[in-house]
Amino acid sequence: MQELNMLIVDDEKDMLDGLKRILPYELDQTEIKVSSNPIKALELIRQNQFDLILMDVRMPEMDGIELLEKVKQVDPDATIVMMTAYGSIETAVQAIKMGAYDFITKPFDIPDLVRHIKKGLERSSLIRENMDLRKKISEKSVFEDFVGQTPPMKRLYETIQSLAHTDYSVLIRGESGTGKELVARAIHSLSSRSDRPLVTVNCPAIPEHLLESELFGHKKGSFTGALKDHKGLFVEASGSSLLLDEIADIPVTIQTKLLRALQEQEIRPLGSSRNLRVDARILSTTNQDLEEKIKDKSFREDLFYRLNVVSVSTPPLREIMEDIPLLVHHFNRKVAEELGSEPRKISTPVLDSLMRREWPGNVRELQNFVRRMVVFSAGDQVDMATLQAVDNQNHSRSSSNGLSGLDGAELYAEAKSRVVNQFTENYVREILSKTSGNISHAAKLAGMSRVALQKILRRLEIDSNGFRERV
Repeated sequence: MQELNMLIVDDEKDMLDGLKRILPYELDQTEIKVSSNPIKALELIRQNQFDLILMDVRMPEMDGIELLEKVKQVDPDATIVMMTAYGSIETAVQAIKMGAYDFITKPFDIPDLVRHIKKGLERSSLIRENMDLRKKISEKSVFEDFVGQTPPMKRLYETIQSLAHTDYSVLIRGESGTGKELVARAIHSLSSRSDRPLVTVNCPAIPEHLLESELFGHKKGSFTGALKDHKGLFVEASGSSLLLDEIADIPVTIQTKLLRALQEQEIRPLGSSRNLRVDARILSTTNQDLEEKIKDKSFREDLFYRLNVVSVSTPPLREIMEDIPLLVHHFNRKVAEELGSEPRKISTPVLDSLMRREWPGNVRELQNFVRRMVVFSAGDQVDMATLQAVDNQNHSRSSSNGLSGLDGAELYAEAKSRVVNQFTENYVREILSKTSGNISHAAKLAGMSRVALQKILRRLEIDSNGFRERV
């Protein structure tokens, strides 16, 4: 049984001495502290977590009602039993309304007092157990998108939990496709700021002339197109966390203003004449070598140290190859949910083959590969024939786009469009097969309107009649 902590606050020292001498015989494994000074008692409560606080109503310097109010500000879940003189029932009722658990009138018998205390300790234990359970459930839901049991992944989980309970700036480093944003979201979700949403800015996606306004805000009329005030992401994230995704791509001019914001915890919107206080925890990610960028003067060294108060690294897939079977089965279930179907059976030879491959795109590349395998599987199993079909498609696509040699490179927009179209076509054909060409049913399963699905079919020149069952 875990030892319990109890505090007794009363200005009558004889009362305190008597209770401290008697109660240990009546209460098993309960450490009892006493204080005759309500101000010092409040300091004790700030420094310790008490399972029960027994306090008198009438005390000099600060009465019990005022102390009760202050205690509830420090620990809203505190279990408090008030001691009040006979005839002060109204005061006791007021205390109950303010959050006290129970009250007992003086003079009292020790057995009666012990009964009140035990009830309060039981209540406190239930509350603490409930809080621990909620914490475990919260942590489990935070980590449900993390897959892996290798030592590097276990170290990552431990690091996330350690960093979450601080308010330091965190720099998350790792190769593309290793889940840096996922780590940032986990740190925020486990932190004391999790009651407010994480605010994210994709640094390279925003043009330089707009990034300053996006981060720090602007006043109406401060530049062409500023038709109304914009508060900016720093203000939006005040009291929460701000994720600066791919921080290495921020222009030097913005770096200077960002450094000032981190140093002073103040920002000045464009066109404003005054600064605004902000309280945002900074999380940032990068897949680049910031030390090299510091050497070539494209990244400020002082900003680096502001961002890199503590750091965490996400392991590349080549360092956690033993986790590939777990990752494949995880992504298989996710794709099945996306398609509204049952997960496929992944054959052992397929898993062995995937574990022997190189994955320069890391976990993200593996996820996309599993998605294609599931889409192209003929039945309920992904076998070596399916794997070969996906490999052939990838090889054909690379050759046709000049990607097999070192000289050619497909434009990002073209590559994205091609991949999206290919996925859309595979997905639509899969869902039409499941619904025997019933467009209304297919649209419902896909979570889109019938009109939207028909537009896709026309664009891809797919005839739903070809999927209807023939008798």
